[in-house]
Amino acid sequence: MGVYRAPAAAATAELREKGSRFRAVVSPARDEFEAGALLAAARRSQSDATHHCWAWRLGAAGAERSSDDGEPAGTAGRPILNVLRGAGLADVMVIVTRWYGGTKLGKGGLARAYAGVTKEALQRLAVEERWPTVELWIELPYDQLGAVKRVVHPPEVVISEEQYGPTARLLLTVRADRRAALEESLARLGVRQLPERT
Repeated sequence: MGVYRAPAAAATAELREKGSRFRAVVSPARDEFEAGALLAAARRSQSDATHHCWAWRLGAAGAERSSDDGEPAGTAGRPILNVLRGAGLADVMVIVTRWYGGTKLGKGGLARAYAGVTKEALQRLAVEERWPTVELWIELPYDQLGAVKRVVHPPEVVISEEQYGPTARLLLTVRADRRAALEESLARLGVRQLPERT
């Protein structure tokens, strides 16, 4: 699992073709929930549009989905997704909103328009590198907190959550390629790693 490219912020572009207007919004999205929220917001804010076609790619493995949202099959979601694949982007959601202008574009024309406006938005996109991460819950007595916090080195290892009771429990988010070294450091300290999120 290596480094991958993801949007640092949103970017937009517009295209007009035979009276139809296409607006692409490329946004960061860490999971399906965020992608779904972006789509719901677009549908609310642009309820006068004819279609909200979309594609997302998530995580280092590049899990992906797309939708033609009523356009002829394969003319919208797939072309958007192909552009994302070609750019090597992940953790990304693209929504292309279309306002129909009264003239049919045909399947080829639609595919070119959806891909073209997506490419234009990507040209304006600020991109950052990301590493796959894993989460580790650990449990420790309070007198070990200082020692454990000394092995936390952002951004490779961060404390994402803290729970305090009879013992301290910390959720560590660690770059996947740093996991083995962190686990070795924790084992040397005698810190117990919990088997799953609690």
